[in-house]
Amino acid sequence: MNPRTQQLALPGPAGSLQALVDMPALGAGQSPVGVAVIAHPHPLFGGTMDNKVVQTLARAFVHAGWMAVRFNFRGVGDSEGVYDDGRGELEDLLAVIDHFSPLATQQGALALAGFSFGAFVTAQAVQALHPVRTINRVVLVGTAAGRFEVPDIPQTLHAKTLVLHGEEDDTVPLAAALQWARPQNLPVVVLPGVGHFFHGQLPLLRDLVARHVAVPLA
Repeated sequence: MNPRTQQLALPGPAGSLQALVDMPALGAGQSPVGVAVIAHPHPLFGGTMDNKVVQTLARAFVHAGWMAVRFNFRGVGDSEGVYDDGRGELEDLLAVIDHFSPLATQQGALALAGFSFGAFVTAQAVQALHPVRTINRVVLVGTAAGRFEVPDIPQTLHAKTLVLHGEEDDTVPLAAALQWARPQNLPVVVLPGVGHFFHGQLPLLRDLVARHVAVPLA
């Protein structure tokens, strides 16, 4: 765990939400680039904010100077409530984003990221928030297309969006991700020989994400 990690209990629509905030190393007078909120895999299949891919996403954002926020969906860990098939989980994610919105506004940047089921929920949040606020970066890893009705990413956010998928993903086949992305003309970065959980390739995942979120925000 990052020595600058803070453990928090945040107010959520179904009760308290357990969260971790990872802070970058900052010099005197420096502030984070912005706030990145990261969503974890499916709650009913062992998904938590401590998932290795989710931790890797947090490290990538922190490395690029962002404050990284991970949290457990309702019913996971110490988060209150019960699983709600993505509907309540979207409410959880929006509540966490709303909690940190003053900071995101102050710093001028907001990033949303998710892995697997978390990518599905993140895409829903992007769809809901895009008309009303600026989203500076989107990262979707192992997007659970085919298993869920993942909404399209708005065209104006394509340049700010990184979609990563393993060639040999046996949980969400690459073909399903491409079928979702193709009608949108949304690029997908495919990691050859990589499975759903990026075993052995987490450093590469971290570097690809860090590169995407480190470029100028304008």
